[in-house]
Amino acid sequence: RGKFQFAIDRGGTFTDIYAKCGKSRVMKLLSVDPSNYPDAPREGIRRILEEVMELGVPMPADDPVDTSHIDYIRMGTTVATNALLERKGERMALVITQGFRDLLHIGNQSRPKIFDLQIKVPDVLYEDIVEVEERIILHQERCSLNINSDVLVGSTNEKLYKWTKLDENKLRKNLDALLKKGIKSLAVVLMHSYTCADHEVRVGEIAMEMGFTQVSLSSKVMSMVKLVPRGFTGELENFKNIFSCVDAYLTPSIQKYLAGFQSGFDENLKNIKLLFMQSDGGLTPVDRFNGSRAMLSGPAGGVVGYAMTSHNDQPVIGFDMGGTSTDVSRYNGQYEHVFESTSAGVTIQAPQLDINTVAAGGGSMLFFRSGMFVVGPQSAGAHPGPTCYRKGGPLTVTDANLCLGRLLPEYFPKIFGTSENLALDESATRTAFEALTVDVNEFMSSANKSHEPLSVEQVAMGFIRVANESMCRPIRALTQAKGHDTSRHVLSCFGGAGGQHACAIARSLGMTKVFIHKYSGILSAYGMALADVVHEAQESAACHFKQENISWLDSRVAHLSNQCLQELKSQGFSEKRIELEVYLNLRYDRTDCALMCSPVAAKSGNFSKYGDFLTTFTNSEFGFTIPGRTVIVDDIRVRGVGKSGVSVHKNEPTSDGKNQAKSVQPEATIQCYFEDGFQDTSVYLFENLSPGHKIVGSAIIIDKNSTILVEPDCIADVTTDAIWLNKHKKLPNSLTLSLNQVGTELDSIQLSIFSHRFMSIAEQMGRILQRTAISTNIKERLDFSCALFGPDGGLVSNAPHIPVHLGAMQEAVQYQMRELGDQIKEGDCILSNHPLAGGSHLPDLTVITPVFTPEHETPIFFLANRGHHADIGGTTPGSMPPHSTSIKQEGAVFKSFKLVRNGEFQEKGEISLIGFFKSPMVKPKFVISKISTSKIQNYFFSIQGIHLVNELVETYGLNVVQAYMAHIQSNAEVAVRNLLRDVARSTEVNDPKSPHVVSLNAQDYMDDGSMIKLRIDIDAEKGSAIFDFSGTSPMVLNNLNAPKAITLSAIIYCLRCMVGYDVPLNQGCLTPVNIRIPKWSILDPEETAAVVGGNVLTSQRIVDVIMKAFKTCAASQGCMNNITFGDDEVGYYETVAGGAGAVSCYFYTGPTWHGRSGIHTHMTNTRITDPEILERRYPVILEKFQLNPGTGGGGEYSGGDGVIRQMLFRKDLVLSVLTERRVFAPYGLDGGQPGKTGNNLLLRHNGPTINLGGKNSVEVHPGDVFRLLTPGGGGFGSPTPS
Repeated sequence: RGKFQFAIDRGGTFTDIYAKCGKSRVMKLLSVDPSNYPDAPREGIRRILEEVMELGVPMPADDPVDTSHIDYIRMGTTVATNALLERKGERMALVITQGFRDLLHIGNQSRPKIFDLQIKVPDVLYEDIVEVEERIILHQERCSLNINSDVLVGSTNEKLYKWTKLDENKLRKNLDALLKKGIKSLAVVLMHSYTCADHEVRVGEIAMEMGFTQVSLSSKVMSMVKLVPRGFTGELENFKNIFSCVDAYLTPSIQKYLAGFQSGFDENLKNIKLLFMQSDGGLTPVDRFNGSRAMLSGPAGGVVGYAMTSHNDQPVIGFDMGGTSTDVSRYNGQYEHVFESTSAGVTIQAPQLDINTVAAGGGSMLFFRSGMFVVGPQSAGAHPGPTCYRKGGPLTVTDANLCLGRLLPEYFPKIFGTSENLALDESATRTAFEALTVDVNEFMSSANKSHEPLSVEQVAMGFIRVANESMCRPIRALTQAKGHDTSRHVLSCFGGAGGQHACAIARSLGMTKVFIHKYSGILSAYGMALADVVHEAQESAACHFKQENISWLDSRVAHLSNQCLQELKSQGFSEKRIELEVYLNLRYDRTDCALMCSPVAAKSGNFSKYGDFLTTFTNSEFGFTIPGRTVIVDDIRVRGVGKSGVSVHKNEPTSDGKNQAKSVQPEATIQCYFEDGFQDTSVYLFENLSPGHKIVGSAIIIDKNSTILVEPDCIADVTTDAIWLNKHKKLPNSLTLSLNQVGTELDSIQLSIFSHRFMSIAEQMGRILQRTAISTNIKERLDFSCALFGPDGGLVSNAPHIPVHLGAMQEAVQYQMRELGDQIKEGDCILSNHPLAGGSHLPDLTVITPVFTPEHETPIFFLANRGHHADIGGTTPGSMPPHSTSIKQEGAVFKSFKLVRNGEFQEKGEISLIGFFKSPMVKPKFVISKISTSKIQNYFFSIQGIHLVNELVETYGLNVVQAYMAHIQSNAEVAVRNLLRDVARSTEVNDPKSPHVVSLNAQDYMDDGSMIKLRIDIDAEKGSAIFDFSGTSPMVLNNLNAPKAITLSAIIYCLRCMVGYDVPLNQGCLTPVNIRIPKWSILDPEETAAVVGGNVLTSQRIVDVIMKAFKTCAASQGCMNNITFGDDEVGYYETVAGGAGAVSCYFYTGPTWHGRSGIHTHMTNTRITDPEILERRYPVILEKFQLNPGTGGGGEYSGGDGVIRQMLFRKDLVLSVLTERRVFAPYGLDGGQPGKTGNNLLLRHNGPTINLGGKNSVEVHPGDVFRLLTPGGGGFGSPTPS
């Protein structure tokens, strides 16, 4: 009868098993059930063998399983993911180059969520650190240092020096100390080991000799440049050596699990093919399975499953909806991979399928906040679970479906309640929804007296619609933001909860087909049965992509291809069954973001024999070519695929009459609620359906593992292997009907849906801008923001990028409306950066695009983006002069310049700009080149943004869209008014004559002595406030002056943080606030005042003053630590992390937190350049980048520590520092101690150490060292004696 082939997905809750031996069999078990079995996959295999083989002899659960009937076992597991999430990996230590002990703690220095005062960044994986005295540096032609070392050539052909020899004696002493602590697992991460691994290899040899059982070498990951992600990642080879933190931490857990699994079989599965699914969608032998490639092991099986079963001639969107989240992905003939991702807060550099996750699943909790329906991101989990699980849980999406009649308790297993023997509790769900409906109707009646009360079902339906819209957002990001038409895709639905939402989501996205495979409930396991075996080989290249290097590149591709061939042949694949995929990791010179490119067929010319890589590079990422810009090959990658040879039957419903529709009797007819109310809904069991059955909605199809809802305008066609849901051609689209019924009056459900749509537009514009950018500041540092504005120029939605841009861009749009008026025409793009025109500082260029319709002569909306440009002139490289006293010294200035006029690029206009540059400090041609590059990327930004807005208008109508823009702004206003009322209630009244008004006061100082003074009068009845900055110092003859727009940004940022939950970020946040700023003060200077420091320094102090007044948190570092250096050839700009203040949450009862160390705070959130990239591109050596212990203020809750960043210069340059908190320390709150001030030191080569002060510009020479000490954050509460 043959042998069994098993494919298993061991998930966190359930283990799914697909077995085939002639016929197929499926099984689902609890992943953890120690009272019944030790291991779920082994138990499932045992049960299937015992039942199907009918041996007549039982197979005891405790005995090793007989393997004589097993052909192979393929498995995916969440063991690695769970260990990372729960931090249950192996005890380990980090071994890193001296001076970088805290590098992985700092990471890229950005905080995950800009409005969370509690900066939640997962802990590092290691518990101890060893700094290694060694150093390798890169050779640079422009270096003027006297280096006494021979020039070596690395694996990437880069020249380098062994700057400092490895101190083996010191290393052995430190490693011995680790062994005495019981630590036997190491991750070794040394600078530039991607090209020269000698020191790492030697460290690994010493560690193994001393008795460490797991030794990790980052150089074996994929040999890719970037120290931080390489340090987090790793790869396993034959369980002898593992490489870097994730594997050093996780692989022991995987080894223990595999050893336990194999021990449950005869001879530990000897001679049985045991393959594991990797995150990239390929199988690998058990002895090559490792932690870093296991993170998406289960979801990857699902992607393979739908790709192999549903893809024909249309691209497919995978939609995997589970209990806590939903995964979406895309497939169009080849798998889409990413090569750097974050999981459980850890950055991993390894190929993974591009799977986007949104926190919306069956267990997502439901809230009604400030007039808005909110779904998630919090989840009820498995315990207590939804309300209907009978364990006192909250209302969830599952409860909403139950309330609407879309889930039928009689068809569910009775496993609920404390004894796990009861059915779903419909009564409890309905009671909870009735109480919530009362709250909804009370709020709506207070806002609109003519509001008609909503029924329980309407409220539940509203939450379903909001949940569906939240799940549409990542799908739009996968399609529209990358230039794909969403409506041309098939939606392939799997997972336990997806079938209830598939029709509605497909309609919302314009899709007409939904595919649900018969194994949709276990599709990840089934996908593993269909998957291919994959082996990859990769090496760094670091060469120019030009003709003279093509033959060398081809030879390296051939070498890697042979490696893949030999490996797959050793696993039993013939050469005919092996396919090779070749990739080059390409980037433009002077950028950091590389793109892994496969070739297209070369038409003609001098191409690689493997094809044309450049066309893929320019078309798939940028959409255009930059003439004269060199393309760099960072890495060469070959993916060898051993084809499994499994044939999959794909068939869509036929319409040629050969397969006539068959009728089938329903099991029952029930009442189910839809958009138009209750409808008779037929219920069918999937097991009773056969190919040819055609079921007209509304209907419910129940499978063992899922429920499929066929909505009223859909038809379900049953084929051999699947169900296809299609829109009924003879019926009107119920979505269109419901959209046509949406009016301009406020509806809480539509409010929530429009909130998602508006934010989706802003997010997609941001992704497009980043994708098409070549600027390091935009593409890698993410120093940009994108936003959508109403016809009045008011902010509607702002993708959360850089806080200092939040309120300022609204001022910029409204200035152009006042200045240009009816001169704003369709097809225009307006460039502006002047502070008077709503600018922040000159390097931040704002591009504004009006959106028109044929019926309107004035703009119906505006789109805008603001991005930092590294150099637009001025007295110093980087356009951040520390001593500027006039705006003319800070670079090129634009109030209203049309980059594009009537759809045409203004080439002549750019030339005429030279006449604007009257300052000798501005280099016209250089600035024009910046504008030309910006012009191209903003063209793509504008085109796609206009398309997205027009699509929304076509769907709902202009009146409705603009009405909901106003409603969204009003909703933000309500949230802020509620916040202000809460603050007023918890604050003592200052004036008995005005019992409903409370006053908050605070002041703080800039380092030059300038005072920022604030009085906030809050009216508890109205929920309004006056922010009065009277008494603030006058404008100054330096660059700390902050344009008025900066203060607006600071206020809107602080209010949004203090609200404490997601609320639409728009001008409505400022509606309850009256802002009074003295004219010609430091917060509202005259037109010609210098402002470059106001944006990056004064903005932080404004936030500190506001937070101090509200007693929300102690002061953070209060500075962005702006560092620039350069000359005529090179320019570099960075902002550097410091300490965050402890959070007090004074005005409401809630938790209090320690401040985070080594993080960007408040008004900025830019990333920092990786150390290896910094040294590769710039004439410096980074000697140290680590935390500065003890700089955070003490207290019951301590402030975060600042950092030490130390650079040695390799040639003559000009260094500029623009910093604060060098005189006045970051304050503590309620007895908390202040954080330490920062310091800027210049260590002259063979000379003195000089304190540069907070703001300075100085010439530096080869051998000089700059040491930056950033401020810490203030503490909260009096320190305890301990």
